[in-house]
Amino acid sequence: MKKILSLVLISALGGIFTLGAYKLFLEEEQAVVVNTQETMPTFLPASTTNTLYKAYEAPDFAIAAENSIHTVVHVKNLTLSTGQLTFEDLFFGRRKQRAQVGTGSGVIISPDGYIITNNHVIDKSQELSVTLNDNKTYTAKIIGTDPKTDIALLKIEADEDLPFATFGDSDQAKIGEWVLAVGNPFNLTSTVTAGIISAKSRNLDPTGKNVHSFIQTDAAVNPGNSGGALINTNGELIGINTAISSQTGSYIGYSFAVPSNIARKVVEDIMEYGNVQNGILGITGGTLNSNSAEQIGVEDTQGFYVDSVVEDSGAEKAGLKKGDIIKKIDNVKITKFADLSGHLNTKRPDDIVNVTLSRDGVLKTVPVKLIRNETFVLPLVGQVKNLKPQDLKKHNISNGIKISKLDDEYADYWKNNNVKEGTIITAINDIKVNSVDDAQDIIRNQSASEPLRIELINSEGEKERYNFR
Repeated sequence: MKKILSLVLISALGGIFTLGAYKLFLEEEQAVVVNTQETMPTFLPASTTNTLYKAYEAPDFAIAAENSIHTVVHVKNLTLSTGQLTFEDLFFGRRKQRAQVGTGSGVIISPDGYIITNNHVIDKSQELSVTLNDNKTYTAKIIGTDPKTDIALLKIEADEDLPFATFGDSDQAKIGEWVLAVGNPFNLTSTVTAGIISAKSRNLDPTGKNVHSFIQTDAAVNPGNSGGALINTNGELIGINTAISSQTGSYIGYSFAVPSNIARKVVEDIMEYGNVQNGILGITGGTLNSNSAEQIGVEDTQGFYVDSVVEDSGAEKAGLKKGDIIKKIDNVKITKFADLSGHLNTKRPDDIVNVTLSRDGVLKTVPVKLIRNETFVLPLVGQVKNLKPQDLKKHNISNGIKISKLDDEYADYWKNNNVKEGTIITAINDIKVNSVDDAQDIIRNQSASEPLRIELINSEGEKERYNFR
């Protein structure tokens, strides 16, 4: 039995030694395989600017909002309107007047109480009051207005320095940039809404008579926001909220603001000159597109086509000609008339602008000195212009404006009445006119039902009156 166990043990040990020797000396070495999950490389943007936001992030508006709400005020406008006539009014010969209160917003622009707002917010006011964010109320007076840009300047006398907004450069504002609208919609004071700039140089007048250059945004603006602030994320004032596009009277998607560069220029003119100083190039024409380019016979579909150049204007002296296409002005790209008019609204007479134009396919840049507006299109008559001293002396008159081009529709009527180009108009609606600015103001303030009355001097030196209803 002991011999059998000894043989088994010896056999087992021999097998172990044999297997170990095989593994050590004879078996080929096998590669070790490790299964791992592949890791995708991480891609990072080349730009490292701080303005890059992830999809789930948004800029922090808290500081800009906190600073701006203290500069925006609540404006109340008390007006008197004539109510409907009653039997007692007819019997006693009196008209009943009722007080109406309109509300809007304004922005403090200086520590001594100058406030910018919309002209339509304070129009026809009998009494104006301004309430600050700390609930202090002051009586405000109107320093000046500009209906064309819908900007007005107010002043309050506060007993301390006031927080005020800092103007930003609206030309540098970009489409897609975040903005805040600050105002008092529906009498809800100190309201802040956010959105982005949706478009620039937006014109809302399809007739083209009053060309604006609004900043369009999708920040919610409602009645009462008018005159309030459009603020960038740095807390700078880049616009004055003015209008909304709506079929209901309330916000449904887009709102519009007067760019800060235009608003600032208007208030500076009012403070320095008492009125707005407008500089013009001295050209007429229109915006190019596919249809107009085909009609005119040019290949360009972007830019402003020069149809005529005003005599003695800066454009004429700089050599601009009919057929030129303005592509840029001071490096501002011109794709529509609102681009051109918007930039010129920030300029004054005698300012120099650099006009880049295309002539026969060749680009050139020329400096143009802006002039004061010397022409105006008078309804039913045509284009009129200011008189020169020699014109006054020739006709022995002290005031008037001259017809430079008769209206095409009414040209035959005027010629049949011996009224020609060069005829002098001395009064409109019984008001003497000394310049085209006077004529423009008279027409602007004329009601739709009021007849147009024109006094002129005929070719024989006699005064004639014409009434149009």
